[in-house]
Amino acid sequence: MSCTAAFLTTVFLAAGTLAFADEYPLGPESQPQAGVPKGTVTQHNWTSKIFPGSVRDYWVYVPAQYKADKPACLMVFQDGGGFVGDKSTWRAPIVLDNLIQKGAMPVTIGIFINPGVMPALSSNQQARYNRSFEYDALGDRYAKFLIEEIIPEVGKEYKISQDPNDRGLLGSSSGGIAAFNAAWTRPDQFRRVISFIGSYTNLRGGEILSSLIRKTEPKPLRVFLQDGKNDQDIYSGNWYIANQDMASALQYAGYDSTFVVGTEGHNGKHGSAILPDALRWLWREYPKPIVKSTATVARNVTSFLDPGKEWELVGEGYKFTEGPAVDKQGNVFFSDIPNNRVHKIGLDGKVTVFKEDSGGTNGLMFGPDGRLYACQNGRKRIVAWAADGSESVIAEGVNSNDLVVNAKNEIYFTEPPAKKVWFIDAKGAKRVVHEGIAFPNGVRLSPDQSLLMVADSQGKWVWSFQVLPDGSLANGVPFHRLETMDDSSASGADGMTVDSDGYVYVASKMGVQICDQAGRVMAIISKPQMASLSNVVFGGADLQTLYVTNGDKVYRRHMRAKGVFPWTVVVQPKPQM
Repeated sequence: MSCTAAFLTTVFLAAGTLAFADEYPLGPESQPQAGVPKGTVTQHNWTSKIFPGSVRDYWVYVPAQYKADKPACLMVFQDGGGFVGDKSTWRAPIVLDNLIQKGAMPVTIGIFINPGVMPALSSNQQARYNRSFEYDALGDRYAKFLIEEIIPEVGKEYKISQDPNDRGLLGSSSGGIAAFNAAWTRPDQFRRVISFIGSYTNLRGGEILSSLIRKTEPKPLRVFLQDGKNDQDIYSGNWYIANQDMASALQYAGYDSTFVVGTEGHNGKHGSAILPDALRWLWREYPKPIVKSTATVARNVTSFLDPGKEWELVGEGYKFTEGPAVDKQGNVFFSDIPNNRVHKIGLDGKVTVFKEDSGGTNGLMFGPDGRLYACQNGRKRIVAWAADGSESVIAEGVNSNDLVVNAKNEIYFTEPPAKKVWFIDAKGAKRVVHEGIAFPNGVRLSPDQSLLMVADSQGKWVWSFQVLPDGSLANGVPFHRLETMDDSSASGADGMTVDSDGYVYVASKMGVQICDQAGRVMAIISKPQMASLSNVVFGGADLQTLYVTNGDKVYRRHMRAKGVFPWTVVVQPKPQM
């Protein structure tokens, strides 16, 4: 996976890494060539709603080969004003002209976009410059801006492919991390990334990306990184070290990636010289689609899931799915709260209605007596349903969200608005056993039932409590530290499940986060779709199928890990310290 350039001397350093000599002249593909048709560039202005009050210039490059009846590929250049000029350092339109004419790139429309500025109201007031806010931040805000505002606007005049394999992002410095992060958060829209001297340091939390790459299920991305050994070393970090860390993480996780190393500092000299080769590498073998890695890495996410298996759609057309629970046979039940129903997924994968008029049921959990216990929040009670659907009231006058039933047929449930965790003993007596978690949501016992875990949706923690013989909770601490993105400190932690080795699976904004016994996130499984991921459970006859409730749909996926029945006591798994 190396770049080739006749005007540069290369030395292989390691797999996926190259070093270049000190001289970086612009090559012939960065110069106008006789006989190469010249694309057109037009300038535009945009006022954003996603970045309120901000205005910006952007330019649209349309190659001479573009035909209105055929969708074109797309490259989005961050800091577009610096890339678009024929006399600029980068001369990107000239490079695109030459590569498209040679067939080294498909017919590609270029969007060159500047970061936004909120103009001051008067000449003696300060404007607000959005570049770091838009580019250095994690989360999907900038990707949404491109997807929902800029690309559709350009698409009104030109036909742009909707295939993410046909879309790439490019940037330098903060524009480099912006390009990568937009593709990282929305691989359903972008699959190709070029990052020159990328700012993967703690300007706004960007240093965490390399860790997330290692933990998260590989995404279908192709990534070109470049940096110089003399890049800047300032208050937020060392750029060259940070880019090495990114390159190492991408290699570890099996990405189609390469890292080109030079000797320059924080500038575009090296990047502009290799821009043609970077684009050639990015679009090589087109239109062959970019796929995610299925390589197995020790202690990586593939220790838990089967990389050869994807999410499968089980059911759709619901309003909001929640509360998946598994019975003794491995059938999975889930609630559709707005439609006031509880459904059953049989071992054959067929979905049927188990309960109409479910009373606004949210959380579900089977008990050792074989009954399905439900947080019937619409009727302010907890009930249990027998196999024939007959209902017994367990507790009344309670606001409940999620619950777990232990081997003694005792119940723990959460009441988020009141910040309370409740306990109901085998005789039906109820009492509060903890108060104070900001938004207690999902609740689950460890496999040996010695610990109770409570997810805090508004924070980054899953709390851990020691369970006392009388059901009381002791020694509670914010224990399992979840990953969160930059747009909020709230993890969105919701429902949870555990496997036979004691790993905890937490439904969250970022996907299914898998924590070890020591409270560390070891892996993150991507969400099947962008909608809210509310809950997760192991099901199937062998308890090796992970089911998730994800917005209006339910999905499943075959796993290497194996679940446990929540009402059974499992011998303590091997300790993880």
